Amino acid sequence: MNHSPLANTLKFPLSLCLALLVAGCANLGSMIPTNEKSAAIATEPPVLASPSTPDSSAPATTANVNSADASKANLAAKPVVAQPKMEMSTEPPADIWVRIRQGFAMPDLETDLVKDREDWYAARPDYMVRMTERSRRYLFHIVEELERRNMPTELALLPFIESAFNPEAVSSAKAAGMWQFMPATGKYFDLKQNVFRDERRGVIESTRAALDYLQKLYNMFGDWHLALAAYNWGEGSVGRAIAKNKAAGLGVSYTDLKMPNETRYYVPKLQAVKNIIAQPQNFNARLPLIQNHPYFKSVNITRDIDVKLAANFAGVTIDDFKALNPSMSRPVILAAGTPEILLPWDNADRFQRRLEEHAQKPLASWTAWPVPKTMKVSEASKLVNMPENELRAINQIPKGMQVKQGSTLLVARQGALDADVTEHLADNAQIAFAPEIVLRRIMVKVQKGDTLATLASRHDVTPTSIAAWNKLKMPVALKPGQSIAILVPTTASSRGSKQTTKKATNKQGTKHGTKPATKQGTKVPAASASTSKSKEKSNAKN
Repeated sequence: MNHSPLANTLKFPLSLCLALLVAGCANLGSMIPTNEKSAAIATEPPVLASPSTPDSSAPATTANVNSADASKANLAAKPVVAQPKMEMSTEPPADIWVRIRQGFAMPDLETDLVKDREDWYAARPDYMVRMTERSRRYLFHIVEELERRNMPTELALLPFIESAFNPEAVSSAKAAGMWQFMPATGKYFDLKQNVFRDERRGVIESTRAALDYLQKLYNMFGDWHLALAAYNWGEGSVGRAIAKNKAAGLGVSYTDLKMPNETRYYVPKLQAVKNIIAQPQNFNARLPLIQNHPYFKSVNITRDIDVKLAANFAGVTIDDFKALNPSMSRPVILAAGTPEILLPWDNADRFQRRLEEHAQKPLASWTAWPVPKTMKVSEASKLVNMPENELRAINQIPKGMQVKQGSTLLVARQGALDADVTEHLADNAQIAFAPEIVLRRIMVKVQKGDTLATLASRHDVTPTSIAAWNKLKMPVALKPGQSIAILVPTTASSRGSKQTTKKATNKQGTKHGTKPATKQGTKVPAASASTSKSKEKSNAKN
């Protein structure tokens, strides 16, 4: 074939370019790192919760972030290739601590108080072990809920600060449960509190309410540190502190506000725990291996069942059962109020099998009984055919108290009282008490020869009491015709008893010259009123 002069002229340069291109590709291939090398560049050394626990990612510390940024910068200058790290990130971590670290999203607080709390926790390794061991039942569920709501996983550590992960914890201010809800706040977030259960202690119920509350507070303040301060101190208190600082031209961040010591230490405590969880080796801390899978499973029940029997069916101890179902305060689970119970994951199937085997057998030995009228415990025990001591103990009735009408008592199943508790009672049952004996004031006219001792003997009280009721200094000489107030016991269980007392007082007044009590005379003096209030407070505590 004949070639033109132009073709001959271009032939050599084209051949040379082709040779250079092939050689360049070969050299470029040797420059590109393999997938293994690329992954080694992009991956930081893991922080291990324990020597046996692999960790696929490091905690989000400043050093790690800077190192990761440098790695990205180096890779940007090279050809982009598929990275195995991206594939690895789709695998869920085997360790719950790794998963929590990966979800850290709150700004770090760096203050002297944080260092103070870090030192405090680091000096108590046994306490940290107890807390973290206790958390293994609940952490997976809490982290799941936080991720579902796209909330920072640091909040999963908040029960360490609130209750040391003890769902039975009760504060001196009557806050209860793992998340420490006050009674009123619990009611606001639909946590039922009645005779049979207190959902402030419930694992699922209280976690739902706590995260609802924290989301509400974050939406109010737009800052997680302020939201946490409000969770501890109250949203109104934080709002007023912010307004005060604004008016004074001061800062309005968490560290700028003037607050009680408890709240001032609150976020630093959480930050300290976060730092320890992030890098336990820096604090000589040992975190127990907690697998990243559910600890418990929810199981439906359709019939009332004794707690002991439920634990037996599941093959767990009473303590372990109550640790997952701490909202139940009585020895029976009411299906109408608590249609689901929590059981260790591996024990749930066993429980269901045993439940099916007992489908035609009784499961509960207790039921609920509405009290028809205000009555003494002795009277109630006869109506329900139970020993008085047992009825008092199972319903936590203080001595000297009678049960008020409308209260609900837990009683043994027998005869007519042998049915599952209705939904209305299971959700609304309450119990209220009244003193078995109340005092009523009468006015007595002193007769010739009367003394405090004779008046006291006549009305079955003490001379000291008469002196106190009338603000008399002892010894005292009574004068004929002098009016003396005396408090006499009256049974408050029925009108009939009051009428009987009035008749007795009238007769006594005729015989001993006492004046029948008037409406005004029946008022309890201030001292007795305060005593009654003290008793009411004491009963409320019980």
